[in-house]
Amino acid sequence: MIEHSTASSAPPTDLRPIRRALLSVTDKTGLVDFARVLASFGVDLVSTGGTSRALREAGLPVRDISDLTGFPEMLDGRVKTLHPKVHGGILHVRDNAEHMASVGEHAIEPIDMVVVNLYAFEKTAQRPGVSFADVIENIDIGGPSMVRSAAKNFSDVAIVTSAADYSLLADEMTANSGSLSRGTRWRLAKAAFATTAAYDAGIATALESVEAPIGKAAFSQEQLPPTIRVIDPLLQPLRYGENPHQRAALYTDGSGKGVANSKQLQGKELSYNNIVDLDACWELVSEFDEPAVVIIKHTNPCGASTGATVVEAYRRALESDPVSAFGGVIGVNQEVDAAAAEEIAKLFVEAIVAPSFTPGALERFAAKKNLRLIEISPAETPRVLKQVSGGLLVQDADRLRISEAELRIVTQRRPTAEETRALLFAWRVCKHVKSNAIVYARFSDGHGQTVGVGAGQMSRVDAARFGAMKAILPLKGTVAASDAFFPFPDGLETIAEAGATAIIQPGGSVRDAEVIAAADRLGVAMAFTGVRHFRHG
Repeated sequence: MIEHSTASSAPPTDLRPIRRALLSVTDKTGLVDFARVLASFGVDLVSTGGTSRALREAGLPVRDISDLTGFPEMLDGRVKTLHPKVHGGILHVRDNAEHMASVGEHAIEPIDMVVVNLYAFEKTAQRPGVSFADVIENIDIGGPSMVRSAAKNFSDVAIVTSAADYSLLADEMTANSGSLSRGTRWRLAKAAFATTAAYDAGIATALESVEAPIGKAAFSQEQLPPTIRVIDPLLQPLRYGENPHQRAALYTDGSGKGVANSKQLQGKELSYNNIVDLDACWELVSEFDEPAVVIIKHTNPCGASTGATVVEAYRRALESDPVSAFGGVIGVNQEVDAAAAEEIAKLFVEAIVAPSFTPGALERFAAKKNLRLIEISPAETPRVLKQVSGGLLVQDADRLRISEAELRIVTQRRPTAEETRALLFAWRVCKHVKSNAIVYARFSDGHGQTVGVGAGQMSRVDAARFGAMKAILPLKGTVAASDAFFPFPDGLETIAEAGATAIIQPGGSVRDAEVIAAADRLGVAMAFTGVRHFRHG
């Protein structure tokens, strides 16, 4: 509940009293409490539709918008506030004699505050199975018009577009006997213009690539948009970027989901590199449905495993490369319990990201004051943007998965059931390793585990050698995944020499026949996926 104190201070000269407020909101969070504050200062409350009902049910005195305009709401609510008595009441300049004469002549009542948030267009457009007609109906017209009018006339009118401002405004009105300062009105106006800009950008982006459907046809945004508009508000400045001489900040898409919008439960402030690693961690661990743990270092996995429980998966992931794991970031796709926390707390790590933490886990981690605990609401990123000099590269996110039925076995020896499960596990991990990438893995006790990761090498042979060199666990009997085809047999030969008995790769090289012949000669089973998983950054 919003409370306001009785503290007072010397009033600044740029104050404007709030005598009449127009309230029309889709999201009614905190609205009633804020309206009570306004009413306590004698503010005349004017409202529309559902907002009016909510205020009236709370026992607040409220006038319907039709009372103000002398005209009923019509066209299924499409026309409510598009009226001269609304926009005249907002837009007239109080210090302009001609404006004041005009509103007086037409009996237009001044509106000193507009409280508006807009129809949830983007949320509607993203709803599975939503119809084109429903999407169109959720394009707000009156709301953005009032927001822009009030923001334009910020010298006299306060425009409130975020419930997060309610408490601050209540405090300021209390301190200034029901008035708001010019500085506050200007801050609100800038936020309002950003709100309408983002709203219109969301509509334009959603509709640009859509053919003209009719009526209740399903709404689809399958094509890449002809124009990319990025209007994400600043969430928080960061201490610095990848390095101390680089400035950095985190911006949010406002979805409330994903790493950018996650909740930090404890620990030091997140750094730029922490956030990048957390995102890489979460993307990889989300590939698995069973309990899984991933340990990331500089965006590459140094250990990944599934298990019957989180603690089992963690032990196996750590076992893959305990040296590199020191100072890493951990991703868990299930709730972290006390048993897992007890094990993880033995290692120095920068951050842990998971959907939730049990009270027992939080209690165990509380002793590690600097450890960042990040609670995430899962989100899928439909597209990936990368800035290059002079523009942006845009692509669909790499969400493709391969099933056992889609594998094409190209060698004389078929992989065993255990090798097949290990191949599919390694393939999912390899997708998240910087190219050129080779991942050695094994499948034991019913679960997958990385054994060696060769990441970001300039040749595939070097990636195979590096992955084998990094292995602490035995390589004999492992399998290997390659994110792209082998241009020559030497990469496959290196992997077989290391001890791997089966390989998964896309295939598609002009020398596939030579590579297959080498695999047959070495007794290595090989599966083609027909899919490449390059990751260049």
